[in-house]
Order: sequence, then C-alpha cells, then structure tokens
Amino acid sequence: MAFSSHPLWLAGFRPFFALACVAGMFFPLAWALFYSGMLPPPAGRFTPVQWHAHEMFFGFGWAVLGGFLLTATKNWVGVRGWHGGALAWLAGAWIFERIGMGAGGDWPLPLFLLSNNLFLGSIVAMLMWTLLRHRAQDSYRDNGFFLLMLPAFLVAKYLMLHEQHFAAGHTMAIGLFRMAFLVMLERTLTQFMRGNFQVDILRRPLLDNSIKLLGLLLVLEFVLAPALAAGGALVLALLLAIRFAFWKPLRALGRIDIGIMYIGYLGITAQLVVQALAQLGVGTWAGSVSVHLFSFGVMGTVIPAMLIRICKGHTGRKVAFDALDRAVLYLMLAALALRIVAPQLLPAAYLLWLQLAAACWFAGFGVLGWRYIPFLLRPRVDGKEH
Repeated sequence: MAFSSHPLWLAGFRPFFALACVAGMFFPLAWALFYSGMLPPPAGRFTPVQWHAHEMFFGFGWAVLGGFLLTATKNWVGVRGWHGGALAWLAGAWIFERIGMGAGGDWPLPLFLLSNNLFLGSIVAMLMWTLLRHRAQDSYRDNGFFLLMLPAFLVAKYLMLHEQHFAAGHTMAIGLFRMAFLVMLERTLTQFMRGNFQVDILRRPLLDNSIKLLGLLLVLEFVLAPALAAGGALVLALLLAIRFAFWKPLRALGRIDIGIMYIGYLGITAQLVVQALAQLGVGTWAGSVSVHLFSFGVMGTVIPAMLIRICKGHTGRKVAFDALDRAVLYLMLAALALRIVAPQLLPAAYLLWLQLAAACWFAGFGVLGWRYIPFLLRPRVDGKEH
C-alpha cells in the first residue's frame, strides 16, 4: 500500500484526531510538571506561560479544529476533500511546529518562522480554498463566519508569540475558538436532539445571528473599552442563557453523551460572565478561572464527546457510547471540577488540584487514544472508501 493511500490519510479527522489524543495526554501534564518545578520548561524566546497557552490552543486545539474542519467542510460543500499527500503534509507541518516550540523557539529565526507558520498557514489556505471554490453549493450560509475567522487565527498566533502582545493574542484566540464552538454546537445539537429525542430545539435566525455577530465582535475584545467589552460579554451570555432554556436541557442532561455538550455550552456562558466581571474589576478567584473555564469547561468537555462520535461514525461503526466512553466523559468532568471548583474551596492546595486535573486529561485522552487510534489506522468497517 502506498504511503499516501494508507487509511490514516483518507480524511482529515484521522491524522489530526490521533495527534489530538497525544497532545491532550501530554500538554497539560507537561505544564503541570513545569509549573511544579519537576521539569524545566522550554528555554528560549518564550515564557513558560506563552508556551503553555500556544500549545493548548494552536497545538492541541488546532489538531482538533483542523481535523474537524477538514472533514466537515468537504461534507458542507459536497466534495471529496483534502486527503492523501495533502494530509501527510499538514500532519508533518504540525509535528514540525511542535518540535520548534519544544525548543523554545530558540532556532535560527528563519527556521523558527518556517516551523511556526507552515501548518496554520497551509491549513487555513486549504480550508478557505474549499469554502470559496465551492461556495455556490455550500449547505450552510453562515460559513462566511469561518472565512473571517480562519485568517484571524494567524493574527492571534502572531500576537501570542510576542510577549508585549501576548494578552491580546490570548484573548483573540479564546474568542476565535469560542466562535468555532458556538457555530458547531448550534448545528450539531440541533441534529442530536432531533435524532435522539425526536424534538426540535429553538432556532431563530435573529437570535442565532445575533449570538454569532456578538461573538465575532468579542474576538476583538482587547481593542474595546473595558466597560464595552464587559457589556458585550454579559449580553452574549444572556442571549446564550435564554436560548439554552429553550433547548430542552433537562432531557439532554439525562444522557451524558449529549448532556456533556450542553455542559460545554454552559461553560461558554460562564466564561463570558467571569470575563466580564474581570473587566469590571469584580470578584477574586484562585487561578486563571476565565481561561480555564474555557479550556476545561468547553474544550475538555465537548472535544472528547465529539472525538468519540466522529471516530465511530466516520469509520462506519455505530455511534453508541459504551461504559468506557462514558467513563472518559465523567473523568473530564472531574478534571473541570478539580481545575475550577476545588481551588476556590481550598486554594492552599492549588498545585495539587492542577496536577490532579492534568492527570485526568492524561488518563482520559490516553484511553481515547488507546481505543480510537487503531480505528483511525484501519479502513472503514462498512466497506466505504472514506
């Protein structure tokens, strides 16, 4: 079998969900070891916090988002999509960037810039090419949001890697990922609730578009006056809460595989409220609650459930969450409680909570990798090509 025709390169979710499992295991664990002084952090042109934030968003986060969008965009516009050598190129570029970041960016500047921009520049160009070239047959009219968001990730990445602009880049990256989750949850939860419970959840173009437009505005929160940014975040949180009330949450929360997606939705809402309070100088929290509400409360809840569903469904298997799948989801909820709730109750044990939360991610994504990477390396079980 030729390298480029191996099952791993049949669809975008295959290589990148495999990489996401590895990143989800090791990146939080590495940070816990760096933070506790048990391992020295990467030395070079970046601070340890810059490395941590960059690798969680542009390493782990973009492994997931890239795999999802490479797979979803081809379905949205009805084409074969990127595969074979193109995916191998992207996976190699992602790994190249991780090596460069692991060296602390301490390579000769031209080599570092190549390593740091090759993956994101390539995948953004490829995704935009798919959406623009086949725009006429796109089944989602609001994919125009992605045409704005994708190049904006390049700006956020640039800002994050310059210490004087790190806060702006960090805020922008959260805003962009928040937008991606808002669009994805809006689409998938509509389908899941209809398919699993035969119910329709509230969808009103005015409300949905207001949420996405306000979310897009908050991507640029760092250039807004604090009062305006806080007001925008609170209004968006209110709109999300109103819509949540009409999305039949009690029914959804009765099933962990769908309920955890609703918890992720609430994580977005809570993060906006905490962010707004911080802008107004209200409240004192142990740890960086706002950002970790997003990383643990949104990424850490929604991504494992999405990964399980896609790895099963898109390899021809029945999408059903077994006991071990559900155990992983509960483990990720435990990580959320350990990282956000426990430090508020016993801040003196902050380092312990950080280490335990990282251990939960290591175990959770370790189980996912052990179970599903073999699926990603094999042909579909239903005989279909991709």
